[in-house]
Amino acid sequence: MRALQCTELGGPDKLEINEVESPSAIPGNVVIDVKSGSINFPDVLMIQGLYQYQPPLPFTPGGESAGIISEIGEGVTKFKVGDKVFAMTGTGAFAEKILAHEGSCTIIPDSMDFDSAAALSMTYGTSLYALKQRANIQPGETLLVLGASGGVGIAAIELGKAMGAKVIAAASTQDKIDMCMAHGADEGFIYPSGNLDRDQQKQLSNKIKELTGEWAQMLFMTQLAIVMPNPALGQLLGKVDIWLLGLLQAKYQKFL
Repeated sequence: MRALQCTELGGPDKLEINEVESPSAIPGNVVIDVKSGSINFPDVLMIQGLYQYQPPLPFTPGGESAGIISEIGEGVTKFKVGDKVFAMTGTGAFAEKILAHEGSCTIIPDSMDFDSAAALSMTYGTSLYALKQRANIQPGETLLVLGASGGVGIAAIELGKAMGAKVIAAASTQDKIDMCMAHGADEGFIYPSGNLDRDQQKQLSNKIKELTGEWAQMLFMTQLAIVMPNPALGQLLGKVDIWLLGLLQAKYQKFL
């Protein structure tokens, strides 16, 4: 079968399409004929050697896939050949076939296509965990999402609205804000990208206060680090519950 492989660390230009051995089902696993694979930020980091989990070279990147089960391993009870599933495996999605443990697979609803299914687990799973399990957001609360036009951000907007929150989206361009509004955000505003100086920090703080009414019942969500409460940003922005989610990158560790 063909697979997109990382044979040396670097950018996407270093990836190669190679012929590799097709996987065979082993106990507890299924083989999926891949119809769609999703690209996420960890994939980009992994091929550069910058992710906290690093598979040995060569490897096939791609943490999420969707397709049709073509082979069942011994002991698999949840699925059968022909089932349409999506899987979150960490690697291996950018190939014609993938071996996946049955516990990492979920049946695709009839109303969902392969592309949507392949892009569901990581972004929506991350945002759902942050908003429900960690923050326990309630109807009537206000949710501010920074970096809102990314995958996790769009998922947070849609899930926040479904949970009854007022959602404010912040991004770096008007096109991104327009996309956030199309996905259900109630308000949106542009803020500078990169490190903010004192004046920019004050402008951001004042803008958020303007839209939220002095931080009343507000949840602040941004894509800097693992899902955790962050008192440091709370001191910067005011009395507000703050949750960071995504990857804990080295450049943020000192700050956190």
